[in-house]
Amino acid sequence: MIILGIDTSCDDTSFALLRNGKELLANLVSSQIDLYKAFGGVVPEIASRKHIELIDGLYEEALHHAGLSEKSIDAIGVTAGPGLIGSVIIGLCFAKGLSMSLNIPIIGVNHIEAHAMSILLENDVEFPFIALVVSGGHTIILRFDDFGVYKVLGSTRDDAAGEAFDKIAKFLGLGYPGGRIIEELSRQGKRDFVAFPRPMLADDNYDFSFSGLKTSMINYIKKYGITDNNLNSILSSFQEAAFDVLVSKTLRASKDVRIPRIVVGGGVAANERLRDLFQERCSRDGIDVFFSSPVFCTDNGAMVANIAHHCFVNNRLSPLDIAAYSRMKFH
Repeated sequence: MIILGIDTSCDDTSFALLRNGKELLANLVSSQIDLYKAFGGVVPEIASRKHIELIDGLYEEALHHAGLSEKSIDAIGVTAGPGLIGSVIIGLCFAKGLSMSLNIPIIGVNHIEAHAMSILLENDVEFPFIALVVSGGHTIILRFDDFGVYKVLGSTRDDAAGEAFDKIAKFLGLGYPGGRIIEELSRQGKRDFVAFPRPMLADDNYDFSFSGLKTSMINYIKKYGITDNNLNSILSSFQEAAFDVLVSKTLRASKDVRIPRIVVGGGVAANERLRDLFQERCSRDGIDVFFSSPVFCTDNGAMVANIAHHCFVNNRLSPLDIAAYSRMKFH
């Protein structure tokens, strides 16, 4: 059984081919990062246009890489949302056209669910588990009881964690993507140099807010300034504050619902300090924590194909008129 996975949720164009839900034959990702360094962030219209330029060629390249013809494909999984709506539509329209041309089913995949479940490409994690998906566009905690059976426990009320990192990097003129740059500089800094606030940490919920932390960081810099000697420590303190909230709230959710298994996915999950902090505190509290490999943390078609495979074998198909959506569907 061959499943084609397509993801164009933001600024990466990706195709994957997955055999029998386990064997990854191809997972190609074309990144647009270099296009946005001058802007300090993704420009939605540029992203959409770039997907149009790349999508046909990358599809053919994925087939060639896997050594398959398109007649080998049994079903198509494609991100239907959430994401940049213009970008999502490009991938969804391509998938619909391919579905009609090859007369094979299409499966619309939730991008957040795909990030959370990407761990199953590499590890057999027992259900139920708590998932934290943390990226430039999303910061969300979910409870998963099975494939497609999940409940949102909490999400960000303003900036996503990765978005806050990108905005800080842009403010400081450090470049893009901000998260990776801040991670690298923070390694050389003191984590307790500045006592930045931990927004909503004490609140009796699992929601997040990173806009206030970002503002606190900007105000500190405006008041005290930065030098070559203190920049790394200021960034390290900012990163530590954000990660303290992410880890603390996720662990609280795990303990409250008595599920001692946590999965962490999304682009920010590739950060080594976040991984270390989770492992330290989960080990102390007797909770198992799982991270996807970095290649599966960022947007990719393999995680979409993974969800689509399980939908296909359970006959959970999508209609051809499935609509794209930009925001997370809560259920």
